[in-house]
Amino acid sequence: MPYPYHKLTEADIAALTAITGSARATASDDISEDYYHDEMPEYGIYQPELLLEPVSAAEISAVMKYAYEHNIPVTVRGSGSGLAGGATCKYGGILLSVMRMNKIDPVDMENMTVTTEPGALLCDVADVAAAAGLFYPPDPGERTASIGGTVITNAGGMRAVRYGLTRDYVRCIEAVLPDGEAVKFSSNVVKNVTGYDLKDLIIGSEGTLCILTSVTLRLLSAPNCSHTLVIPFSSLGPCVDTVSKLLRLNFVPTAVEFIEKELLDIVETYLNKPFPDRSGEAYLIVMYDGASKDEVNRACAAAAEVCMEAGALDVKIANTADRIGMVWAVRAAVLEGMKAASADQEEADVVVPLARITEYVKTAKEIGKKYDIRVITAGHAGDGNIHTQLLRKEEMSDDDWHENTRACLEEIYAVAKEFGGQLTGEHGIGNARLEYLESFVGKRMHDLFKSVKRAFDEKNILNPGKVVELT
Repeated sequence: MPYPYHKLTEADIAALTAITGSARATASDDISEDYYHDEMPEYGIYQPELLLEPVSAAEISAVMKYAYEHNIPVTVRGSGSGLAGGATCKYGGILLSVMRMNKIDPVDMENMTVTTEPGALLCDVADVAAAAGLFYPPDPGERTASIGGTVITNAGGMRAVRYGLTRDYVRCIEAVLPDGEAVKFSSNVVKNVTGYDLKDLIIGSEGTLCILTSVTLRLLSAPNCSHTLVIPFSSLGPCVDTVSKLLRLNFVPTAVEFIEKELLDIVETYLNKPFPDRSGEAYLIVMYDGASKDEVNRACAAAAEVCMEAGALDVKIANTADRIGMVWAVRAAVLEGMKAASADQEEADVVVPLARITEYVKTAKEIGKKYDIRVITAGHAGDGNIHTQLLRKEEMSDDDWHENTRACLEEIYAVAKEFGGQLTGEHGIGNARLEYLESFVGKRMHDLFKSVKRAFDEKNILNPGKVVELT
């Protein structure tokens, strides 16, 4: 344990329960096990001592003031859809669920923004924007993720090629610091160079620096038309090598994904989700949207020409809601499919330069063979974020699985670093990649990360043991 944290007493529980009321406080053994982990239990299962469900910034501030005074660790949780073990109570203490703070204000049409509390769901924010004729682009794949969770992890997703990351849509943040003081990062303005850009530091900080209580998000005009292309190739090399050619066109794709036949087999076998084409060994899935059908058709025609010249077996177009939905439902199901296909799994969420994707994928698979681990890749080919899944074979012992997985991950991360990539593209460090961070970024950078954490949270009570471990 990094710090001598205070274990909750009956008096502590009574004092904290008085802040939220007994209906929104649950102690120890009465807390559902669903709150012990996120969507990757492999990265830690930890029981909180107390679950609190605040409904206001004032309640969060009061909880944090008490926790700060008594040296109690606090972990904030949204909908629990994270994939890095980030929203887990590694050292016990208080689990603060913000899901009851889900108010979404009416859209500000003049500023083209919407302000929401952290527990609002991504899908609901997107629907509110759409009802106003506007568009909230970030789409990390899990539409029931909480907005606070997507901001605090800087969620990416498939539309990042054209629209960027969550960070690109956050105008301002209201938050509570570890000592309970309420603060505001920036305001609803387009430009701001007033001092250090702490707003962008908070985005992606994984709940280790402050607790979001309100977020104002930038919206765009909604596209009027969207088509998806399904493009089979005979092998992975020409499939991935085509991505840079697509990105050089005058038409910017909304999403460019690649997926291997092996993964399509898994999704169809275990989840009964068929893909509309099975002629290739590897596929690109490319989305274009725009202001008019003519614009999107021209983009699709140009992309089809490039792909056929690059060796594609075919180019199929999905231009109805049902067909488009069928394609993306398969892509969205890949993690669930791999979980169903294997008793245990690990994931390297690396990002590499576009020019090194093919080489990285081939190398990762060879590393997997070396350690008798099944390695399957899929991901955001348009931005180089490659989800590299390590699946356990049935005959492998527990000891071999843990030992071989660690060795395999270390080699895969070393390759990503050698290729000029980064340790994680969108899932974050959390608890999952904590031990690999210093070797990846170097001691000096790691020390700077620790300095940032100490500047915000000198007592190390807010989501301790995530991103960096203070001692």
